[in-house]
Amino acid sequence: MRVLRIVFVVLLLVLVVALVGGLVVYNKWTQGPLPQLAGETTIKAASADDTVGAQAAPGGLTDQVTIERDTWGIPHIYASNSHDLFFGQGYVQAQDRWWQMEFWRHIGAGRIEELTGKRDSVLGQDVFIRMIGWYRAAERDVKEVYDPATLALLQAFADGVNAYISGRDKSQLAFQYNLLGVTGVDIDVKPWTVADSVVWVKVMAWDLSDKLDDLTRSKIAGKVGTEMLADYEPAWPYGEKPTVFQPADLPITDASKTAPVASAGIIGLDTQLGGSVAPDIAFGFGGGEGIGSNSWVVDGAHSETGKPLLANDPHLSIQMPSIWYEIGLHCQPVSDACPYDVRGYALAAFPGVVLGHNDHIAWGFTNVGPDVNDLYEIKVNPDNPLQYQWDGQWRDMTTHDETINFGNGKPAVTIQVRETHLGPIINDNSIGDNGQLTGFNNDNPLAYRWTALDPSQTLRAIFLLDSARNWEEFRTAASYFNVPSQTLLYADTDGNIGLQIPGTIPVRAAGYDGLLPVDGSTSKYEWKGFVPFDDLPRVLNPARGYIATANQAIVPLEYYDQLKAKLADQFGSDSNYEFDQDWDFGYRGQRIVELLEATPKHSIASFQAIQGDTKSLSAEEIMPFLAKLDFGDAKHNDLRDWLAGWNFQFNMDSQQAGLYGYFWTSLMKNLYDDQLGADLKADGGTMNMWATYQLMSKPDNKWWDDSTTPNVTETRDDILIRSFKDAVDQISKDHGTDQAGWEWGKIHTATFVSDPLGQSGIPPIESIVNRGPVAVGGSTATIRATNWDASEGFSTTSLSSMRTIYDLSDLANSVNMHTTGQSGHPFSPHYDDMIDSWRNVQYKPMTFTHDQVDATESTILILKPG
Repeated sequence: MRVLRIVFVVLLLVLVVALVGGLVVYNKWTQGPLPQLAGETTIKAASADDTVGAQAAPGGLTDQVTIERDTWGIPHIYASNSHDLFFGQGYVQAQDRWWQMEFWRHIGAGRIEELTGKRDSVLGQDVFIRMIGWYRAAERDVKEVYDPATLALLQAFADGVNAYISGRDKSQLAFQYNLLGVTGVDIDVKPWTVADSVVWVKVMAWDLSDKLDDLTRSKIAGKVGTEMLADYEPAWPYGEKPTVFQPADLPITDASKTAPVASAGIIGLDTQLGGSVAPDIAFGFGGGEGIGSNSWVVDGAHSETGKPLLANDPHLSIQMPSIWYEIGLHCQPVSDACPYDVRGYALAAFPGVVLGHNDHIAWGFTNVGPDVNDLYEIKVNPDNPLQYQWDGQWRDMTTHDETINFGNGKPAVTIQVRETHLGPIINDNSIGDNGQLTGFNNDNPLAYRWTALDPSQTLRAIFLLDSARNWEEFRTAASYFNVPSQTLLYADTDGNIGLQIPGTIPVRAAGYDGLLPVDGSTSKYEWKGFVPFDDLPRVLNPARGYIATANQAIVPLEYYDQLKAKLADQFGSDSNYEFDQDWDFGYRGQRIVELLEATPKHSIASFQAIQGDTKSLSAEEIMPFLAKLDFGDAKHNDLRDWLAGWNFQFNMDSQQAGLYGYFWTSLMKNLYDDQLGADLKADGGTMNMWATYQLMSKPDNKWWDDSTTPNVTETRDDILIRSFKDAVDQISKDHGTDQAGWEWGKIHTATFVSDPLGQSGIPPIESIVNRGPVAVGGSTATIRATNWDASEGFSTTSLSSMRTIYDLSDLANSVNMHTTGQSGHPFSPHYDDMIDSWRNVQYKPMTFTHDQVDATESTILILKPG
């Protein structure tokens, strides 16, 4: 689900204003927000009288900072000390991405209504965010958890942000303020704070988690029963698809295998969440099928250079501007006091480089996706709604009053949030049919236990990663990477490769796997603790010479037996140590391993070919069952034979990919949706791919029977024939009977949408801030990830948000490309200058050295202390 579904009808007035104002309006509204990129500017010292809107930098600069941008607009910051370096980062990220930062911090704080003033679904999102308490958790981390050295760097970044936004009219900060102002929304630009940075880690953790799958799973089981649920959501392991860690990588000393435990929990639970949001609601990074990543590394024995090569492409939601902000951070000179010489990708909301390399190491992330959240159905005291039962006793809840304000001055709404020791109650304050908030839910209140609400220091890990020089320092950094858990892939200039899994990962009670909501009135299902960092999986220099990660299962089953034996004294033998049973179903991981093993010595070019690969292993599994059917007429039999000759590549020019895409959407509808209902439609993702392949060998399974035809019992072949004929009819209707019109790129497109104006419903406004649609290759579960939801059409929902290849023989040879452009200003030439290169899997040099940057058509801005 996108963050906003808003119709700014009154924005049509903008067109009138533009016509009347003419060039004056054009210059102020479109050119005014574009930042100064060259010359000098003095950062004045702060005074006690400075206020919002005319605020200087509280910390100021201690020395000169140089900001040099390369030909793509990517800044390299040069400073003599760490404070000034991250001050400069805050300054330039505010220059290029201030609206993105403003919007993101309003998401993190549950204050989206302040930017819209609309009493619609956005109110529900604010309600839900306030109930979970992201910002409360962030403020606690700032106050109680982070160390002084990290806080000082976070404050330096905030000071740099405020140095840029202070004293500037809103029209000089972002085009969006002007348009929203026409609707009556008056946005108060407030100083950036350290908590505004820290809260974005909580949003990341939400979007990259399983969210509330427990609730969805319980609802499906209530509809179709546990037997059909087991067929719809097959248990891990998923055939012979490779895990990330191989047995030889881990301390596995025997061949025993313990099957996953059966799920204890509540079936058929159906409830409205706070704000009546959907259980899979996502915000900054997106959610649903396809949110994940690829990364792999080969050692020097398997590369043409004799040193490691490392590739990474995170799969995140499609949006405008890009999620990533490219940057270089360079201490001059590099020293123990200023240890940073780092290049890569930042997130606009906080300092440091999240993904990238320094002068010694390179690293990449993919999402681990462990089950780090649980739902507990609690019992409320019928005489006191602020008490809940725990092991036969009544406990008091903690309460928080949360006031939601509206940007257009409408009366504020105040809600009360209840919180137990297990976590906040997340299904109070739903929105009734009358549009009003319902207050407390005392029938089946659900407490939400989630590791991101526990103390975390992920931003400390980022700073330590940026300055790490070897495997030991890399692992020290990883030990602070609490949430969201990521596979931290590693390579260094000495030739080492490795992988470390970090994260706060719960240990549950035996017999309970966390897949369903459970009884919250008893300590029976309370977490026992967390897996110690040193007992999380890691490997350095595996004998096979490569490591590949793509969100598949992390470890083989044998690993858990060893872990259980090792930790029995700490947590007891009656504990469950499985990280998850809900992994990606392994198609990308399998394909990456196939391609890595097919080439003895890899190069940047061979890695580029792998990142561009569009083969669907799922289509290769399913097609033999379709190819043997007789459709009873020449037209469909000929198309069947034509499709059977396909190479399973979802390239833009593939006509067969177009027909298969239509067949897949029809199959999902005919196989699953009649049973699931309108609110639980199959999305066609990797779970559906594997389940469908498994059902192919069960032609009389209940799923094949169409529940809407009670007098007929359909089988597998009936549904396959129906789905193929439906697909031919629909693609002919949409794109004509000539197969030349069936090219996948004409069907499957990417539209980069900006929040919130990109969803205004006003074409002239959307054309200013959005880009696309553009044809793209790739699909769901292909290495070139352009994921789509089969229940909603063929538009890309998530994608490879960047592609990067690091060359450890000479890091200056590294290449990359992200999705849209460096700038967040719609009238900047760097707003959309990467789109064509990205969609065609083209790369640019990843400038690193000062000489490289100087050799481009660069601009230089000098910040001087005042």
